[in-house]
Amino acid sequence: MTEKEQLIYDLIRKNPYISQQELAEAVGLSRPSVANLISGLTKKGHILGRAYILNESQQIVCIGGANLDRKFQVKNKAKLGTSNPIRSVKSVGGVARNIAENLGRLGQEVSLITACGADSDWFFIEESSKLYMNLDQVAKLPGMATGSYTAVLDTDGEMIIALADMEVYESLTPELLLKQVALLDRAKCIVADLNCPKETLQFLSYFAKKHERPLVLIPVSSPKMERLPDDLNGVTWLITNRDESETYFNRTISNQAEWQQAVEKWLSQGIDNVVITNGKNGAMIGNIKEGIFHVPAIQTEVVDVTGAGDAFSAAVIFSWLEGKNLIEIAKAGTINATKTLESTFTVRQDLSAAQLQLDMEELS
Repeated sequence: MTEKEQLIYDLIRKNPYISQQELAEAVGLSRPSVANLISGLTKKGHILGRAYILNESQQIVCIGGANLDRKFQVKNKAKLGTSNPIRSVKSVGGVARNIAENLGRLGQEVSLITACGADSDWFFIEESSKLYMNLDQVAKLPGMATGSYTAVLDTDGEMIIALADMEVYESLTPELLLKQVALLDRAKCIVADLNCPKETLQFLSYFAKKHERPLVLIPVSSPKMERLPDDLNGVTWLITNRDESETYFNRTISNQAEWQQAVEKWLSQGIDNVVITNGKNGAMIGNIKEGIFHVPAIQTEVVDVTGAGDAFSAAVIFSWLEGKNLIEIAKAGTINATKTLESTFTVRQDLSAAQLQLDMEELS
């Protein structure tokens, strides 16, 4: 057992009737995190019965990538055709996984649906993720490699080459998701990234409309914009960046007017709410009822850009579920992204609902 699992186990042993909320307060975690730990203890056989397994309350279901990210930085000028001394770092990543961790840290109940290999890379991801999300629905596929992203950097930190092995996500088929219909049917919200195949995103769009479930689509890169469903009518949120929008519409966004026109063009496709982020220029957010608004970026010293976009998306989803208006939603996303830019971690370690509120009060 991990240290946290042992603490939970000891508290339950002392009081078998202790509630998950009481456990959360005792160990300083959110109740969903405690529920995930208890589910793990049950799987390991330390807790018998179903008293502490997650109930069937509505969860946010995140579908898509969960990668192992590696960075190799050469110590001297890179030389091809021979061995180069390096410094290496590995961390967990993947758009859907990163958003799930952000939401879990914000106190939301989250389930992740992804596909992985039965390998040590997945074990590393699992150990880093299980506190913040339920992983019972992950499809482990023998013979496949867990998704990975490997970047080779020069001495100045500039990329020499990057290698992405994302083939396993082609296994996220509609047939696989049909096995999770009960979970999807009661989801508070479905979040899908564009690592999923196009037919899967088409299926999710149809399913969400039929079952009246909110659907959030998150692009992961410009080349994957072609995976968006053909029919976007009824999609609840699309959170995209300027490059991705330019690719989809085959037009440049070079000024404020063109930026707003791109938001309007997305809304004309039938999407309920749209965000287009634009780096240091901030974000444009809009819907048909409230209009379109620009929220400027917050100037900061950037430590690492990794995960900032996912932090933005997660805070947008969280604030929307909390009933905030468009400007507050965009500000929450901007602030969470800014704090992530200032961190060495892909998901900021101090994130919680209370901390995000304090950050908004401080920076507003």
